[in-house]
Amino acid sequence: MLLNGQDPAELRRAAEALAAGELVGLPTETVYGLAARADVDAAVAKIFAAKGRPADHPLIVHVLDAEDALHFAAELPPVARRLIAAFWPGPLTLIVPRREGVAAAAAGGQGTIGLRCPAHPVARALLEAARPLGVHGVAAPSANRFGRISPTRARHVIEEFEPGLLVLDGGDCDVGIESSIVDCSRGHPVLLRPGVLTPAQIEAAAGEPLRLPDGEAPRASGTLAAHYAPRARVRLFTGDDLAEQVAKHWSPTLAVYSRTVALGAGALMQRMPDDALAAAQQLFAVLRELDASGASEIWIEEPPPDRAWDGVRDRLSRAAAAFKG
Repeated sequence: MLLNGQDPAELRRAAEALAAGELVGLPTETVYGLAARADVDAAVAKIFAAKGRPADHPLIVHVLDAEDALHFAAELPPVARRLIAAFWPGPLTLIVPRREGVAAAAAGGQGTIGLRCPAHPVARALLEAARPLGVHGVAAPSANRFGRISPTRARHVIEEFEPGLLVLDGGDCDVGIESSIVDCSRGHPVLLRPGVLTPAQIEAAAGEPLRLPDGEAPRASGTLAAHYAPRARVRLFTGDDLAEQVAKHWSPTLAVYSRTVALGAGALMQRMPDDALAAAQQLFAVLRELDASGASEIWIEEPPPDRAWDGVRDRLSRAAAAFKG
């Protein structure tokens, strides 16, 4: 059921549903989330059931501010506090030590927890309305079936789940891909998932270099090798290889998403923006549109090597990985 995210009465209705342990679809600046109060394990279990998501795959908890973050965190290490000061509210998730006895289900049973403070005005209004009702944060993974394309419009959420789900409409998501994830739980910052924030931006705010994940990194949302996949097979090519393959193997059921390769009128074709932020904003909506067109395969030009494209490159690589093997 679609609710107007600008209507205080409908925001209150959604907040009361969260307080009662029900699920709510909510907009964030990254993607739409499927939210439940994070401090009630039975409510969080409904997220895993609805998405078909493994219960040991941790969720990100969305909070209104650093004060509410301390409801879930045992501590906010100094590097986490520096990153909070620079990027919250915004598209950055921080992995920190979890407060004992709180949000075990949302954390996938780990001793750490991922926290984010969303910037979307509707998400913030919902969190503000829910806090007096005892809700200090919501677990909110992307509102789609597990492993599938993330939703960036309210109607995408309605298409994924039963009509009775309350979904707050906040318009199209401005960022379009999920947040960057930085592990701050082990004394030095580790980038677990890229987003639209560049490593240089994060390092400047952290005051120290980012490290790469290792075998001791906690499990984190959206980091499985295969993820974000449409039903149609996704294949990635360099620009030259894509042009060559299209010339040899084009068919009416082939869809193409490219910056440099153009097809004739009537072809299943979308042009990828030259700007990384614009490409991120439209990525999932384009994949959904091409998938809904009936394409059997979606051929995509690899993003440029610039670090600004890391988030888009990560999502496309994981979408293509779902069809390997």
